Amino acid sequence: MSDVKYTYAVARIRAMETALFSTAVIEQMLAVKDYEASLQFLTEKGWGDSDTPLDMEAILSREREKTWDTVRDLLKEDKEILDVLSYQNMFHNLKAAIKAVSVAGKHGKIYFEDCPMGGQEMEKIVSEKNWSALPDYMKQPAKEAYETFLHTRDGQLCDVIVDRAALDAVYEKGKKSKEAIVRDYAESTVAVADIKIAVRSSKTGKSLEFMRRAIAPCSSLSADRLSQAALGGVDAICEYLEGTSYAGGAEALKESSTAFERWCDNQMMETIKPQKYNAFSAGPLVAYLLARENEIKTVRIILTGKLNGLSEESIRERIREMYV
Repeated sequence: MSDVKYTYAVARIRAMETALFSTAVIEQMLAVKDYEASLQFLTEKGWGDSDTPLDMEAILSREREKTWDTVRDLLKEDKEILDVLSYQNMFHNLKAAIKAVSVAGKHGKIYFEDCPMGGQEMEKIVSEKNWSALPDYMKQPAKEAYETFLHTRDGQLCDVIVDRAALDAVYEKGKKSKEAIVRDYAESTVAVADIKIAVRSSKTGKSLEFMRRAIAPCSSLSADRLSQAALGGVDAICEYLEGTSYAGGAEALKESSTAFERWCDNQMMETIKPQKYNAFSAGPLVAYLLARENEIKTVRIILTGKLNGLSEESIRERIREMYV
């Protein structure tokens, strides 16, 4: 795609960015009295369509569809840029298909369809063990995960194999990309995932061997040092992170698990914010897509909190940083 075409696409995205929820709008939504009124608030902001049911899943799914359709159209000449953003959804489909086929499960709402291989296609490949139909980066881990689950029924081990392959695929694709935003996305995605794996592994007493299998290499963290730190507990993880560019994660970990989860998502917002000032690349388009994903996730947190009767303050603690 030429710089001229990017300029047109970015101009369109800039206009759409004005509708993104700011912190002030999120505060307005927090102040709405209950779940039903919050859904009405969203429709008044243009969320959903005229025929979309007044239902959380329906509205959020429709917003996600609209966002992906728009960005796909703007990047139709650079399809690979969006492919890497959907890798994790496609690998999720692989995990779900392996378990569905192996235990005679049913296709339900366990799959993502906004990726190169949707649920039904993935299920067919797994049921036929047609690994050659998968992309190269999925063939071996798919076969290994399937055979592992078939023989051990160990769902966690199956997940570890597939999740690690997903991180490796994202990172490899990111390294090869000409777009800085894709390289930054890959680095941030893998690093944050590694930190989350280390924290969970430390809290559940996982072995060093487990962590070496689950934690993916990236340039901004040492997988070995992170794994070794996790053996020493959360305090040791914090001590290691304090010497990296992810020191904020250590601070959040010390505060609470909620603060840590919020920090993990906020890292991506910090990664993409510089794209606001770039008008000659795909960066702003990718940043908009990720910003919308973050916005939809934040709205889901608010709606779920109101549905479950959480206090406004309790919901606010879980709110993610906005792009605008």
